[in-house]
Amino acid sequence: MQVGIDSFAAFDDAGLSLNPSERLRRLIEQIEYADKIGLDVFGIGEHHRREFLDSAPAVILAAAAARTKRIRLTSAVTVLSAADPVRVFQEFATLDLLSQGRMEMVVGRGSSIEAFPLFGFKLEDYDSLFSEKLDLLLKIRDNEHVYWSGKYRPRLNGQGVYPRPLQNPLPIWIGVGGTPESFVRAGLLGLPLMVAIIGGETHRFRPLIDLYKKAGVQAGYSADRLKVGVHSLGYVAESTQEAVDDFYPGYARTMNEIGKERGWPKITRESFDTQRGSKGSLLVGDPDEVIEKIIRHSKVLGGISRITFMMNPASLSHEKLKQATKLIGTRIAPALREVEEQQVKVL
Repeated sequence: MQVGIDSFAAFDDAGLSLNPSERLRRLIEQIEYADKIGLDVFGIGEHHRREFLDSAPAVILAAAAARTKRIRLTSAVTVLSAADPVRVFQEFATLDLLSQGRMEMVVGRGSSIEAFPLFGFKLEDYDSLFSEKLDLLLKIRDNEHVYWSGKYRPRLNGQGVYPRPLQNPLPIWIGVGGTPESFVRAGLLGLPLMVAIIGGETHRFRPLIDLYKKAGVQAGYSADRLKVGVHSLGYVAESTQEAVDDFYPGYARTMNEIGKERGWPKITRESFDTQRGSKGSLLVGDPDEVIEKIIRHSKVLGGISRITFMMNPASLSHEKLKQATKLIGTRIAPALREVEEQQVKVL
């Protein structure tokens, strides 16, 4: 199982007073540190809001590529519905060359809607935009010269799209929330699936993952190609009490602010503790507790290939983020690899 971290380049310490330049410098330092201690992957999201600095994830990933050697780098997610697939492919192909074959892409429709009016798209076209643009992106990935026509951009009549990436094919994952059609689409295309589980009970996603795998097998793809990753809110500290004390205040504040926009129920300490429980989605605790919970989640979901921690909602300081990164890289990742090796030996 690959273990990593995702970031939305949110401001630390719940404030906008931090110099944005310094915040980005610290983020690159965190990615460089994650590479040094052996984490498998680091992802950068895409938002177009004041509290985030990730509106141009390819630029952040380029800076990270120049400072790292082994860790895989990815978007988390690219809002493909509001982007030009030709340009997206060119950016990530260039990043793949710069990183010597370590780049990936997670593409999705986007749970935040700011990109649509910003780039002149209609929200009522939310799904059809993604479907068409994903089709074009995959055609570009598979063909140097592309013949394609659609509704939302000019047709391509055999033009070449350059540069070509080092990896062939460039890894493209589908990022999904809880829409069954999205799971089925990823399966029919034989693409790996990245599931954002940010609330509720994790086991409730099993029927959706089963839909994904069933669609993929029926489309002729082998089961080992249908990989499932989970993007989860989480945080690790030396003790569970420290993890809870660090994470809860910022998490509650952030989720309640977002909840006002999206109609979510208010986060209370009781609901937080439920989410931290054995069936809840939050990965907050000491290393041993979190390791056990990830293993349970993987079993419940039918086996996962990747787990990524999203710590930004808690508005943690850079020092806290770095300490958690250390524990994830030196305690959690090795333990999960050991469990996986033991399972392979048994088979």
